[in-house]
Amino acid sequence: MVEQRQQRLLARVEDAFGVISVYEVDDYRFLEFGDAIEQSCVFTADPSWLEYDYTRAMLVGALCHEQPESALFLGLGAGTLTQACMKFLPLEDIEAIELRPDVPRLAMEHLGLDDDPRLYVRIGDAVELLPTAETTDLLFVDLYTDHGPGVGHLAWNFLEGCQQRLNPGGWLVINQWATDEGKPLGAALLRGLYHRHYWELPVKEGNVIVLVPADLEQTLDMAGLRARAEALAPRLGYSLDGLIKDIRPAS
Repeated sequence: MVEQRQQRLLARVEDAFGVISVYEVDDYRFLEFGDAIEQSCVFTADPSWLEYDYTRAMLVGALCHEQPESALFLGLGAGTLTQACMKFLPLEDIEAIELRPDVPRLAMEHLGLDDDPRLYVRIGDAVELLPTAETTDLLFVDLYTDHGPGVGHLAWNFLEGCQQRLNPGGWLVINQWATDEGKPLGAALLRGLYHRHYWELPVKEGNVIVLVPADLEQTLDMAGLRARAEALAPRLGYSLDGLIKDIRPAS
């Protein structure tokens, strides 16, 4: 466990929302909010390596799209998922909206986030800035603080707006907390909002990744998803097959 190993503090800043810290432990660096609340884990030798199942599951969500050209990340963190998507997907335009200005700075200085010309980072509240974002093929919602998920994760108008920002054929990928019953937080809201037309991918960290298509006519091509994941596995260095097998219709 991280607590049993020697930590080296690389950076610590305080803003209007609290403390942000970057620690190094062996070959990994961690972005933490508040009182040791881990937000992101980066393998320093390869910042695009996805260490945790929930980030790998969000990459599975990205692979639901056959050929995405654009992506919008609401919540940047250390940028590991962004790095992976930039490296492994044919993206041409990538936008990230991050609430805290020090987060992208620390990600670039200490956590290996590339200053890629395709990536545009805006600072501000994703709930407020969403209407000004370009439409996109992929939209990722991962708005967590040191107290848990941000208000957007349970806000009908915001989540509806996320789906409306999708291009035809696009996918909305939400990192949602799981309840004790293993359902996504706000399951009743999600069922009503998206008319039960979405898929869930539970992961061992206690999250459920919610996969929402752009409209009711769009379905999840499981055969295509498996084929894209299998083709990508040698470059990733791990298989996504185990996660794909856990995908289930909306509960």
